Amino acid sequence: MSNVEFDGSHTPVKRGGQAVGYQGRKACKTSNSLYMSDKQGGMLAMASPQEGQHHDLYQIEALFKEVCAMLKEAGIQLERLFLNADPGFFNKACEQEGIIANVKPNPSNGTNKNEEPYQGGTHIFDEQLYKNTSVIEHANAWMDSFKALLIRFETSTRNWTSLSLIAFIAIFIRKLIKKINSKQLLFKKTLLL
Repeated sequence: MSNVEFDGSHTPVKRGGQAVGYQGRKACKTSNSLYMSDKQGGMLAMASPQEGQHHDLYQIEALFKEVCAMLKEAGIQLERLFLNADPGFFNKACEQEGIIANVKPNPSNGTNKNEEPYQGGTHIFDEQLYKNTSVIEHANAWMDSFKALLIRFETSTRNWTSLSLIAFIAIFIRKLIKKINSKQLLFKKTLLL
């Protein structure tokens, strides 16, 4: 694992509960969750859900540290890892973990895309690497394939997070089975030759 993707997602909430707020863009109550995936779309970690009226950058450093703690607990090394994220995301939190942020400069801020806004080797912008950001969007869509996660009915953030982690495992198992089946098919084809 050389690089990871980081992004947030708003989920409509029907029964209220913890970490619920009105999101104008969605015209309903939502919860906002931040997710991290590997470069193949396998979900790795998520931060505690936040109230829906908050954007992805709300308490970003604390939530990012929470995600990093989850990864460290799983034995995943963070140092020298490349992280793709949307403009406006953090760099100090990445620097503390030894992660190299690959964040596209925001042209509306007047920053030049060739300019290196952060020093110390913790920030780069590589367009080829940044093209992988669609992977996290696909991973979020895979999460939506679970009916229990498409709309949040859980009132407790603990239960909601637990369901999300179970979905991470299910997505991983699906990918693993698909990979095993393709290798078995390849093995059978080589035996026939």
